[in-house]
Amino acid sequence: MKTVIKLMASGLYTGYSPVASGTIGSVLGVLIFLQLHNFPLLYICVCLVLILLGFLISGRAEAIYKQKDSRRIVIDEIASMCLVYLFIKPTRFMLISGFILFRIFDIIKPPPAKKLQALHGSIGVMLDDVVAAFYTIIVLFIVNFLFCNYSAIIN
Repeated sequence: MKTVIKLMASGLYTGYSPVASGTIGSVLGVLIFLQLHNFPLLYICVCLVLILLGFLISGRAEAIYKQKDSRRIVIDEIASMCLVYLFIKPTRFMLISGFILFRIFDIIKPPPAKKLQALHGSIGVMLDDVVAAFYTIIVLFIVNFLFCNYSAIIN
């Protein structure tokens, strides 16, 4: 069971990258979106499963790795990146902006993300990234409203 938890929590072991494991996990989220965006119902289901799975296993992965929010745990980035892409159409601008903004918010952890990350177990692992996803979605909506065709962001 430990092997299955490590496999899922690390995003098929992408979290074992010696550099930028969170960014690589986020790229995996982008790749999932690119493969499934033409199948919206399937994509929504995959997104929900990833979020649920993240909440179910990331705390267990912390116990296995014996480290709070280990860098090897990237299911939080994968699931949250997929969450961002639930709300946009796949234009090059939105895909790239969404990725960059999510990584910035995930790294700087604006309130309340930093406090949420301190929570115990899966809640702490997942919620800071979910907050980063929501900040990203909000910024993308604002940018789209101010500078782009409003219909480009809404599915």
